Amino acid sequence: MDIVLETTDLVAGYLPGVNILNGCNVYVERGELVGIIGPNGAGKSTLLKAIFGQVNIRSGTVSLSGEEITGLKADKLVTKGVGFVPQSNNVFPSLTIEENLQMGTYQKPKTYKERIEFVTNLFPELGKRLKQRAGSLSGGERQMVAMSRALMMNPSLLLLDEPSAGLSPVRQDETFINVAQINRAGVSVMIVEQNARRALQICDRGYVLDQGRDAYSGTGRSLMSDPKVIELYLGTLATDHTATTSTPTQGG
Repeated sequence: MDIVLETTDLVAGYLPGVNILNGCNVYVERGELVGIIGPNGAGKSTLLKAIFGQVNIRSGTVSLSGEEITGLKADKLVTKGVGFVPQSNNVFPSLTIEENLQMGTYQKPKTYKERIEFVTNLFPELGKRLKQRAGSLSGGERQMVAMSRALMMNPSLLLLDEPSAGLSPVRQDETFINVAQINRAGVSVMIVEQNARRALQICDRGYVLDQGRDAYSGTGRSLMSDPKVIELYLGTLATDHTATTSTPTQGG
């Protein structure tokens, strides 16, 4: 197996003495699209933030292509090939689309031309609207800009935190199509989602997190049809995703 990302027995949390992750083990193979689902407060968003150096890791390890990256800060992780798109506040609304994308290569400005070509080939609609202010875009369009900005550094792994949250059903569908497209372009993706059914439809594999642990794992298809997963998670998750918001203290 060619593993891009692996977490081993990850224990992490925001407040002293309060763990959100309680021994979490997940991995992503090169080229895979992996979904993380589970009830509110299960630790889904916390897992991404721990990988991306934004939450205190108390024990366990995070590895990127065999190199330990546990606790490295975000700027270092970006140069090593990890992209992260947070759920909200993920674009600069006062800047144009083009300026947002330029911000994506601030650590490697010489690669801008090559990467803007990649991104606008992937999303031709962006290429036509580079001078438009990001603040004037719909929620779904902002997500496309945020994902594109993360792609500007040519990541080997893209972490997406609930990209469909708060979007209309049509925009949600567009977002999932965009995520699948990014993956087909050769980027390994880990996506955290409340819209569990839709996420599992596009994923190669998925993990169900519960109380900070990986409770179940399997192919997207097998998890969707697993009676236990349906009974415990998909029944409620399929109906409540549109009303869900995430806060750091809950741990997602």
